[in-house]
Amino acid sequence: MKFSFPKRKIVTEATQSFTFSRRAMVVGGLQGAIGAVLVGRMAWISVVQNEKYSLLSESNRVNLTLIPPRRGWIIDRNGRPLANNRTDFRVDLIPQRMVDAEATITHLAQLLKLEPDDVDRIREDLEKSAGFRPVQVADKLTYDQYAAISVRLPDLPGVAPSQGFSRHYPAGATVGHLLGYVGPATAEDYKARRDPLLITPGFKVGKDGLEKAFDRHLTGKPGAKRVEVTARGKIVQELTTRTDTPGRTIKLTIDAGLQEFAGRRLATQSGSVVVIDCHNGDVLALASMPSFDPNSFSDGISHLEYEMLSKDDHVPLRNKTLQGLYPPGSTVKPMVALALLEAGIGPQETVNCPGAIRVGNTLFHCHKRRGHGPLNMRGAIAQSCDIYFYQMAQRIGMDRIASMARRVGMGQKFDLPFPSQSYGTVPDPAWKERKYNQKWQVYDTVNATIGQGYMLINPLQMAVMAARLATGKQLMPNFIFGAPRPDPASVGASEEHLVVIRDAMNAVVNGGGTGGAARSSILGVMVAGKTGTAQVRRITMAERAGGVRGNSSLAFKLRDHALFQGFAPFDNPRYAIACIIEHGGHMIRNEDAPMIASDTLSYLFDPAKAMEKLETLEKGWGGTPTERQARQMASFRIAKAIEKGQVPPPADSAMNAAGGNASAPAASQPIPAAAEEDDVPPPANSTAAP
Repeated sequence: MKFSFPKRKIVTEATQSFTFSRRAMVVGGLQGAIGAVLVGRMAWISVVQNEKYSLLSESNRVNLTLIPPRRGWIIDRNGRPLANNRTDFRVDLIPQRMVDAEATITHLAQLLKLEPDDVDRIREDLEKSAGFRPVQVADKLTYDQYAAISVRLPDLPGVAPSQGFSRHYPAGATVGHLLGYVGPATAEDYKARRDPLLITPGFKVGKDGLEKAFDRHLTGKPGAKRVEVTARGKIVQELTTRTDTPGRTIKLTIDAGLQEFAGRRLATQSGSVVVIDCHNGDVLALASMPSFDPNSFSDGISHLEYEMLSKDDHVPLRNKTLQGLYPPGSTVKPMVALALLEAGIGPQETVNCPGAIRVGNTLFHCHKRRGHGPLNMRGAIAQSCDIYFYQMAQRIGMDRIASMARRVGMGQKFDLPFPSQSYGTVPDPAWKERKYNQKWQVYDTVNATIGQGYMLINPLQMAVMAARLATGKQLMPNFIFGAPRPDPASVGASEEHLVVIRDAMNAVVNGGGTGGAARSSILGVMVAGKTGTAQVRRITMAERAGGVRGNSSLAFKLRDHALFQGFAPFDNPRYAIACIIEHGGHMIRNEDAPMIASDTLSYLFDPAKAMEKLETLEKGWGGTPTERQARQMASFRIAKAIEKGQVPPPADSAMNAAGGNASAPAASQPIPAAAEEDDVPPPANSTAAP
């Protein structure tokens, strides 16, 4: 067997030279290609992307810091500030830059002498905050405090002191629900807008009320500061600073003096006052009390103060004017009477009131148990006779009454710059069928015709009703001064019938009716109106057997609501008003709805006289809302300290004081002077935002 062997390759000098040359060409080609790529890349970076890398280089050398813009002012119809700005030194924490959070907080608490509840609030905010969101430590610092923090910055990583402007509300709690407040942007806000301004220390956005509704108009353009720094971030020098552009000014229809007066005139009660200009529908006052101080919320409210507000049975955190719904009670009787007139019932037709009538299986009483005797329409409205309206309403049916109720503004949804509103209910047979799948009954009509049952209204709707009864026009409430609006349509009632209603409402106040407490103290000015009592629940037989006869024997939440709607002057209506006192029960005459409404209207005709009376009354109420709330807060703080065992319980008399009776008279406390405002006021001819 033979084996074949491969032929041995003969290597010559020529073949070796050829192989080397070929490999050299491949390597050289690869080197040339790599060199070309490197040259191309260098050209791309140095020429095409020159600007990008120049900016990156510059950013390593220069820090750019945004300066939060000043918010636009909110002013009243006369140019008086309702919300403005004041110079402020503040300190914030940047969570992602902090090293030892607890040590930093402790150090700051010692330097700034922070209260324990403020420290607790900072810790909780840090736990909830995203890493990019600054947490406020304190604002309104003195210059010495600001300087003490600034010189210790190398030892306080994550601490960011700054100088800027903070929001200020001169009228305090009386504009809390009207204007709302501002606060730091949330993580959700940042995710939605991706605006770096939202994470700038000191910048705040509108959180509620008009501050939230007009946030984009009120927010200006930020300024910027360029600072040269070392690689370690140490400041070398300040290069340039671009000032901020303030936001736009919002001019409201509100009268600042009237707004503050109305809030203070509500005294210690839980309620609301709304005043509307009968010429054009401008809202002159929208007060809901008790309220919160928007300065506290904008500054960063403490947990203790928020707990006090949230536990108050007068519900200071709820805007009663727009979110509160109440049975309108007898305040709807002028509206029902207008529906009767339009249905063909004459104003002189009489009904005998024996004190009660039977409808179906139920006995319906008049508020006057012995009855009023025979009454015509004018007398029935003046004396607020239920029996008259029980009988007349059954003659025309609920559909006609509901139609008139909607025409005068009840249940209507107004286009208003507020994030939250409740609209109430005007019931009728179709509504009940749709809502409950039940047939409308006669007793439903009887209940609705005196403003009970399913019928609900908010204070603004009640003021609109008063304005439309006074003018016969479907006026629409407006909050922006000078805003264009169409001419109002008619409510669909004849002037002759409206005159009958206005005359009857005049008799309520000035003709021996139920609203005598609303009689004006201003010579030559007559108030026309209608009182109302909205029953929260019936007093049970067991309660009556136990001696409960009226509101004075009931707990606060079980008392009737007290209401008043009207207008002035009677013979030439200019202003319409609505006042609702939650669970007021008509128990205290000078804190009842008719007298509060009358005094508020008096301010529009003689401010000095109205203020003189108010200041006298406030001495018996324990001072202004600010003074009463300060004492309430002090009492609540003591009570919480006792509860935690931090201080021993005081004697019985002191314990009673610690119960937090904010309405009890006490020595007046000095009010701190307002901080000097360095913000530039808006020009006199500034225009409102659209």
